[in-house]
Amino acid sequence: MQPFQIIFNPTSAAELARMPKELQLHILGEFRGLPQQMMRADLERFGKLERAGKTLLRFRLGDYRVYFERHELGLVVHRILSRNTLKDFLFRSRLPTGEDKALEENPKFWDLIEAARSASTT
Repeated sequence: MQPFQIIFNPTSAAELARMPKELQLHILGEFRGLPQQMMRADLERFGKLERAGKTLLRFRLGDYRVYFERHELGLVVHRILSRNTLKDFLFRSRLPTGEDKALEENPKFWDLIEAARSASTT
């Protein structure tokens, strides 16, 4: 089996660093089984958001949502957001659909993700 890396971009690393240490350890611990799950074609456990040919996956960890994409080395984590942050976002956007569909269709969410991607390339 080839090495599997979980890469945190600067934005997601900063979001993780701001959390209490116990929560950081819990979130990192939840990534243990991820390599085997990511190698399978069946990714039903994850939310899926698509836009302009790019696929972003969502991993729920209690009150947090981890947004990431597959990468040739493993995966890249773009954002770690509190569920409450997302609820506020959806409420402000007045979107009556499910979480993944609402986020997938909202350009402001993708701007949030792209800001994290841009930060990792500078």
